[in-house]
Order: sequence, then C-alpha cells, then structure tokens
Amino acid sequence: MNLKKILSLLFHRTVLVAITLLLQVGLLVAMVLRFSDYFVYFYLLCVAVSLLTVLHIIGKKSDPGYKIAWIVPILLVPVFGGLVYILCGGNGLSQSARRKMEGLDRRMVDCLDKDKKAEELIPFGLDAVNQSRYLEEYAHCPLYTNTWTRYYPLGDEALQPMLEELKKAERYIFLEYFIIDSGAFWDAILAILEEKACQGVDVRVIYDDVGSLYTLPKDYAKTLEEKGIRCRVFNRFVPVLSVRLNNRDHRKMCIIDGHTAFTGGMNLADEYVNQRVKYGHWKDNAILLKGEGVWSMTVMFLNMWEYLCGRRESYEAYRPASQPPEAALGVNRWVQPYGDSPLDTEPVGETVYLNLISKARSYVYIMTPYLIIGDSVNKALCSAAKSGVDIRIITPHVPDKRTVFELTQAHYVPLLEAGVRIYEYTPGFVHSKCFAVDDLYATVGTVNMDYRSMFLHFENGVWLCGDPTVLDVKADFLDTQAKSQEITLRDAEDHSFLRLLFRSVLRMFAPLM
Repeated sequence: MNLKKILSLLFHRTVLVAITLLLQVGLLVAMVLRFSDYFVYFYLLCVAVSLLTVLHIIGKKSDPGYKIAWIVPILLVPVFGGLVYILCGGNGLSQSARRKMEGLDRRMVDCLDKDKKAEELIPFGLDAVNQSRYLEEYAHCPLYTNTWTRYYPLGDEALQPMLEELKKAERYIFLEYFIIDSGAFWDAILAILEEKACQGVDVRVIYDDVGSLYTLPKDYAKTLEEKGIRCRVFNRFVPVLSVRLNNRDHRKMCIIDGHTAFTGGMNLADEYVNQRVKYGHWKDNAILLKGEGVWSMTVMFLNMWEYLCGRRESYEAYRPASQPPEAALGVNRWVQPYGDSPLDTEPVGETVYLNLISKARSYVYIMTPYLIIGDSVNKALCSAAKSGVDIRIITPHVPDKRTVFELTQAHYVPLLEAGVRIYEYTPGFVHSKCFAVDDLYATVGTVNMDYRSMFLHFENGVWLCGDPTVLDVKADFLDTQAKSQEITLRDAEDHSFLRLLFRSVLRMFAPLM
C-alpha cells in the first residue's frame, strides 16, 4: 500500500507538470550557455528584445502597477526578462480565441439587450442609474426586478438549500466552478446530477483545469460524461511555458431551469462548507436568486459553453416559460448579475468596486481573502476614508498562502494612515468577496481584490440595489467583525526592517502574483 501511494504521488499530474516545466527552464539556461562563445552578440540581441518588450508593455492598455512589475525585472535581467514576458506575461489567449469570444459577446448582447432597464433606478438617484448603465453597456448584463434573493453568510448554510433546489430541476442544471473536489459536498451533488441525468434533465458541468489541478484526475470530464453529465474543462493546463496559462475561469454558478441560481465565493469542495478543516474556520458566503435575474446568468453560462464546444446554442430555447412563486416577492428589488472577461480591455470587476467606493456617502464594508490592490483602488479607498466615509475591510488571520498573506498585510499601512479600518478574522480564513454600501448597494460574487481576479480571470457577481438582502450582507460583515481582531497602524508597522523590506519588494511585484 505504501509503495502504491508513493508511485501514485510520483506519477501525479502535478509532479509530471512540474518536472516538464523545470526541463523547459533548464533548456533555456542551456541555450544561453551554449551561446557563451558569442555572448556579446547574444547579450545585445537579448537587450534589444527586452527593450522592444518594454516599449510594448508601456504602450499597452493595462494597469500601471502591472507594467512596472514587468518592466523592473526585464531591465534588471535583460538576458531572460524579455523572453520570459513573451512566454509567460501579458493577458492572452490566442487572437482566434479572442475573435471567437467577441462574436459570442455580440450574441449575448443581442439576446439580453432588450432587457435593459437602468433608467428605472432613478428613484434611487443618478449614482445608481450610472452604475447600472455601466454594467448594461460594458458587461452586457441588464438590470432585473421580480427576483427574490437570499444571502447565506456561510457556505455551510447554503449546502442544504443548494441540494434541495437541485432536486427540483425539471429541464436543466448548469454548473460552472473554479474548483471541484471529491468529498461529502461534491459527492452529494454528483448523486443528484446522476439521478437527474437519468430522468432526461440536461446536466452540464464546466470546471477550470488549473483550479482543479490538485483535486481531480486529468480524465475526470470523461468520467462525468459516462454518467450522462455533459462536461467541459476550461483552458486545459499544458506543461508548456505559455501566456495562455494566465486566463482562468474563476466563476462559481449553479443554475437550475433558468429561474433559480446560486453564486458567491464557495467552490464545490468540503472546506468551503466546513466539512474539512484546512485553515481554521472557513468563512465563505453564497447568494440565492429566484426570478427574472437568473436569465442573465444562464446566458453567461451558455456563452462559455458555446466557446468551449465551438457549437452554436439556441439561447432562447433555455428561457424559462414561468417563474417560481418567490419571484413575485422580488417586485421593486433590483438585481444585476454581471460577468467579467479578460479577453477585452474593460475591467468590469474593478470598476464595480471603484464605483461603489467613490460614490459611497456613509460607509463601505468589504470582505476579501486577498488585499492586493493597485494604485487606483488604493487611492479610491484612501480618498473616501479621508472624506469621512467609514471604510472597513475584513481579511483572513489564518492564511491559505503565506506569501500572498504577507502581500495583503503589506497594503495595510497606507490604508490605515488614511483612516481605513482593517480587521483580521481570527477564527480562520475569509473567502467571501462582498461589499455592503450605505444600506443601499451590495455586491456578492467571485471577484477578489487582487490583480488576477480584476484583470486575468473570468469572474461573476451580483450587484444589488434597494434590495433588503443588502442589509443581510451588512449584518454578516458586522457579525464577522465582532469575531475579528482590529489591526492598528502600530501593529502594521511593528516588524523588523527585513520583513518590511520584503513586503515592499512584494508590493512591487504584486500584479504578477
């Protein structure tokens, strides 16, 4: 048995991938050494490539912090810098993939354009109208009413409702998740999916290959297909140094019959519902939608499915003929599910957050697992705090990644100096990604406050306006704050010189992490 475990570990997909990547790095080094006799010419060529790469980076429409994070190492190590950027930097699936996604975006616009109704938020003020109009125009996601929502402050609390709603499916079940892992949670869902597939329900699953790299075998999609569950894997991880590894599907959506949906921070694995302890108590969240607003999420899923399959879908064929009784309770509740794609130049997730911060009048309460922010978000938070807005942020106290945690803490000092209040959730790890603002707005979804979520990943969320669920998000924040330790400026600065220097270096390269 021990030998079997050792062999299984040695031949695990991740080990093979790591060996392959190390061989490629070794090949690059060997090439440099091979040309040592012509080092001057080779060096000049590399410098020229690096300078051209720097000029290319400067001219790109991207975050300034991301540009600096690449320009510094390229200029410091010109022999490798430009080549490494070409192989691993930037934001890029192929041009053909981009053109394909652009075509699908146009189909999404054609399907959802008639649902636009941002102007109906005028009673809530022009700020509400402008935020909604932005999502309609640039995320192609309309505003909806007649949608009942329920917020779950813990993944544990969402588990049984999700299973119960899945059992009610009559036409289709669509799941799109970053991580799926075998265990009590996924096994319970899988049993329902198998049963529904046998009943003729159209069951489809999308998962991200990198997100599930450590949790699922390489051929797991085939396993699901054999059970009657249609499955696609986003951006298969190929052990080749490539820019295409940057773009991941970080969305979390469970959609049932086009009228019921769950989203939020939780993936389909036991730690998200505290049935497995990894980093102390896991603080996550979810939101349930029932009603018209789910249609936008359905189209988002079908859009991604069509991209992965290369086969046209008849979106209208999946539009629900009727709505559940709860939808009637959503009159005058406004919800706007939205998605974000890295294949355009529009940072939807970041802009939603920036608008919420800059338009706040009274308070902004934020929960996020990572606080790795660029200058624009940092300035918005500091400016709002200096203007008297009550800005509070909760981050984890127990980290899931030590270096990333150091980087999160490296962003504390300027925020604390501006008057932002920061708390760390002492029982464990916070994975919720949500804002509550002025008792009027909230957003719950998958967008972390880091560069990858805001610029490199496919993400999704739900913006709420004038919905009582906003107060539930606020109550969850205050309850979590009561279990958290407030970080003072002295706490943030009371570290050794070497540790503070290390954090400064991390901040410089934050966009690459």
